[in-house]
Amino acid sequence: MVMTQVVDLDGVLVSAFVINLALALITLGILRWIMGWFDLWRFVWDPPLAQFGILICLIGIYTLIL
Repeated sequence: MVMTQVVDLDGVLVSAFVINLALALITLGILRWIMGWFDLWRFVWDPPLAQFGILICLIGIYTLIL
């Protein structure tokens, strides 16, 4: 698998990490909405800390996959 370090978007060079971060933030937003809809945050002791942990895990997953 060939990993690109830089993505060219219409002449603007963007780091691949920025794209992975954007995908992780979008996924986290969807997960937050779903967990809020089903009221699952009541099972979490510190929701902001859990959301940060989920964000770090998502960034790692997207970095490995993409």
